[in-house]
Amino acid sequence: MVPRSASVNEELRRRSRERLLQATVELVGERGYEATTLAHIADRAGAARGLVSYYFPGKRQLLQSAVHRLMHLELAAGLEREPRTEDGRELLARAIDAILGLARDHPLLMRTHMAGILQAEGFIQCPEQQRLATLLRDTVVSYGSADPDTDYRLLRALLMGAVVAVLLPGAPMPTSRLRAELFQRYELDWTLGVPPADTPPNLAPRRVNGQA
Repeated sequence: MVPRSASVNEELRRRSRERLLQATVELVGERGYEATTLAHIADRAGAARGLVSYYFPGKRQLLQSAVHRLMHLELAAGLEREPRTEDGRELLARAIDAILGLARDHPLLMRTHMAGILQAEGFIQCPEQQRLATLLRDTVVSYGSADPDTDYRLLRALLMGAVVAVLLPGAPMPTSRLRAELFQRYELDWTLGVPPADTPPNLAPRRVNGQA
């Protein structure tokens, strides 16, 4: 039997890791964090239980990587959808819509993810998070930022805050209102991206130096 090449082994490892990440997204979205065990994830992915520990130090780290992968995939799909464009304003609008869409379409998963970030482990760096960060930063560059590093961090903070506001138990804000606020902040036309309605909610005029 001919031994597998290093490249083949690497591809098999990549596929195994991605199956674990996908299984985590599915199970936590269906059952919640506490009801999902590493054994459940391994079974759904068709992988050995020990393989989970080989790739990830714990369930919290696995969940963050899984959600960051989902966010990256959704963001990439939104940015690259037809008609393709290099218009920075349209790309930023699509990015905002993609992230707000995740909060709308995967509430349990995203609520669990945000809660985990605020716990002791904090924000975990992983390859999936780095790919997501690169894509968001590139979007800020396309938008025309003169300081992409700072503006990327600000955009990330605003999007995280919007996701929390959508998912806040007992007092959620509608995604259309949050979208309108973000679009006003970045001076984006409501018709860019994928508008949820024909017209935006009424917003108070933004004040600059005390003037409306």
